[in-house]
Amino acid sequence: MRTGKIILLFIILTTSFHSFAQRVALSMPDHDDKAYYFGITFGLNFSVYQINYTQSFAATDTFKKIQPMWQPGFNLGLLANLRLNNFVDLRFVPSLAFAEKQVMYAYSTSTADSPMTKGIEAIYMHLPVQLKFKSDRINNFRFYAIIGAKFDYDLAANARSHRTDEFLKVSPVDFGYEIGVGFEFFNPTFIFSPEIKLSQGLTNQLYPDHSLQLTNAIQSLLTRMIVISFHLEG
Repeated sequence: MRTGKIILLFIILTTSFHSFAQRVALSMPDHDDKAYYFGITFGLNFSVYQINYTQSFAATDTFKKIQPMWQPGFNLGLLANLRLNNFVDLRFVPSLAFAEKQVMYAYSTSTADSPMTKGIEAIYMHLPVQLKFKSDRINNFRFYAIIGAKFDYDLAANARSHRTDEFLKVSPVDFGYEIGVGFEFFNPTFIFSPEIKLSQGLTNQLYPDHSLQLTNAIQSLLTRMIVISFHLEG
């Protein structure tokens, strides 16, 4: 008896959803026929260094702690989308990413409650090329996933800095990959697309200035960024 009621309820809900779907006005019905289109993008990022330590970090007692910390930032950019077929697009999203990466460290001679935290500011010229895999459109909604490669150039990199207060120096060039997911909401005149992606650097960012004590304790610095973006596409 209970099973029959559940089946009946499912049939009613399915019929109601189908009837509702038929009444939804389809926004931008010819959009999928476009060979290409453009947009703008903005969003938040959260970035951190991935640190690999040298053997001397464990073998010596200069530092007792070196710990990277997540920090927020923001992105602004443009978007160009080229249709390859019904389910795959090629996308280029040049943008500027304003970020800061902090490192908390403590000397072995310091007390347990007195670590120091310093940050490195970055302004990335972010140039990713992505493949976008799209689902079928359901009325005014669609799901998609992205995978791609990126090139970053840090306009604020301090590799050649001669300031005496630097605690780490980083190189400006980075290559890496990106993966993410997003949703498209079709409106009468534009598409609103929230998206989240992981951007992982593969190039060692550490500039080897051995006059800096931290440099001697770190083997490599890799960048990692989580980006929550909002695209407005036409």
